[in-house]
Amino acid sequence: MIKVVDIADVTVDLEDKAFHVVDVREADEFAAGHVPGAINLPLSELANRYTELDFETPYHIICHLGGRSSQACLFLDAQGYDVTNINGGTAAWTGELEKCE
Repeated sequence: MIKVVDIADVTVDLEDKAFHVVDVREADEFAAGHVPGAINLPLSELANRYTELDFETPYHIICHLGGRSSQACLFLDAQGYDVTNINGGTAAWTGELEKCE
């Protein structure tokens, strides 16, 4: 079972850099705006590059809405990583999700 948190539940921790955030959107999406301190590891490259992540470090995984990050969490969890999916993704972080509702 993959752990899931909403962006509202992690905003303070994001500001305090209490954990590591991996953004699995493509490089152009990441360049257009991302959570401060996040590293970019696109889902399309994850299977070939996941070993770049420290196995001992817990990660919060983010994408635009939560779909790609959920896929990344399933993969990383199967490899033994401690991961949490950030539901709502960068759309919730920027407030874009609220504008669509």
